[in-house]
Amino acid sequence: MGVFSAFIENLPRPPPKSSRESTNVIAIFRSLTFMQYMLFFSGWLAWTVDAIDYFSVSLSNHSLSIYFGKPLKTITTSLTLTLLFRPLGAVIFGLLSDRYGRRWPLILDLLICGALSLSTAYCKTFGAFLAVRSLFGIAMGGIWGLSAALGLENMPVEARGMFSGILQQGYAVGYLLAAVINLTLVPKHHNNYRILFYFAAAVSAFAAIVRACLPESEYFLKRREAEKASGNVVSSAEKSKIFIKEAGRALKLHWVRCIFALCLMTGFNFFSHGSQDIYPSYMQDSKGLSAHQATIATIIGNCGAIAGGTIAGYVSQFLGRRLTIIVCCLWTCAFIPLWLIPKSFGGLAAGAFMVQMGVQGLSELSPVAFRAVWPGVAYQLGNMVSSASAQIEATAGANLKTASGKPAYGKVGAILIGVVAAWIIGCCLLGREQLGLHFEKGKAAFEKGGGRDEIEELDEDAMDPHAHHDIEKAPEHNKLGQPLHRESASMTDEKASNISSAY
Repeated sequence: MGVFSAFIENLPRPPPKSSRESTNVIAIFRSLTFMQYMLFFSGWLAWTVDAIDYFSVSLSNHSLSIYFGKPLKTITTSLTLTLLFRPLGAVIFGLLSDRYGRRWPLILDLLICGALSLSTAYCKTFGAFLAVRSLFGIAMGGIWGLSAALGLENMPVEARGMFSGILQQGYAVGYLLAAVINLTLVPKHHNNYRILFYFAAAVSAFAAIVRACLPESEYFLKRREAEKASGNVVSSAEKSKIFIKEAGRALKLHWVRCIFALCLMTGFNFFSHGSQDIYPSYMQDSKGLSAHQATIATIIGNCGAIAGGTIAGYVSQFLGRRLTIIVCCLWTCAFIPLWLIPKSFGGLAAGAFMVQMGVQGLSELSPVAFRAVWPGVAYQLGNMVSSASAQIEATAGANLKTASGKPAYGKVGAILIGVVAAWIIGCCLLGREQLGLHFEKGKAAFEKGGGRDEIEELDEDAMDPHAHHDIEKAPEHNKLGQPLHRESASMTDEKASNISSAY
């Protein structure tokens, strides 16, 4: 009975009005500073670059097959290798970012991505091509965690929902840019696929320059100022030791959330790949559309993803994250017939638009001090698990024929989407959310207590050397930068243990 009561109490519902932040769009946009916009743009641009670099290969598969003299299924091995190595990059660059800051790890990551994209264009052998794309997978794996941390930790709580939706759609924008280049510039230059990789390298370098021109994240600057003001300055080596200890503590405290995040992100990635990867082949093989029409329909579908992600992000601020995700899943399932039945280009494009509006999701599950490595690893591991979705659909579609004898890609895709939607809804019913979490006040990963999600509200005026105060401080505030209040930003060890045993 206790477990059932806990389940009922944990069911997703809109947060009470008293705990909701302002949801006025105009007020949200007007409240942001120029620097907040620029730091968000830098994170969004990095995530857009990630998509351009990745899709440059998938859009060039046919040309690469001719150049290397390999069948298409062999060329796609590079995509699989890229996905398999991404979790390693998420760990490496995520840990670097949580330890040393958001600026230089992201700049380094972007420069490596650009260099490897350029190297891809000049690979002479298939073995070298696979090696470069494997290395690229490591670099690519670090982008999401660093982009999300940079873009969202500087946002006020009331803006985080909508801007998280906008940030996610940088990936769809990246695909749109790559697809437009592939449809316009590549044919004008005798189908020279290398143009895509030149463009990807150039945009990567531009994104690195943009990040280099901006300061460190305000969160890290405040934590460093607090350390100096408190007089408790420790060496870099000592910070690294603290970092390792707090990382172990965070994993011990949040292992349940880690498993939940992996399950949820696996579902999200299956949801995305299941509705996108095989759909162009379905439109061409089953519906008779040309390759050009299939590409245009896919572009329209990505426009739906951009619109849906932005709207869902905004709505989640007052509807709650889990309830919004459930609504998106139901929306997608409701439009599967439109995605499946039409025979015309217009109908299929409309179906792609409506389905992709609901495919995008939101999560806010990262431990406070490790919000660069945590979301990156969870996302990339989920991506790795779901990397077989295209092969699953292709194999099942080839064995399950339509009445006319054609592969039933659409039917298989619809079944997969329905099953994955049920999985995601189940995760949302069992899981928890951290709506309204003030993680920008949490301790950094190199501070004692960071692994326990300790929040430390700082006296910002006290840390400002130009500030003058006439009010006598209380004894506990004698040292500048001392905390005014400490609490846990998420569940305590005892609560986590109780929940683990309950489920």
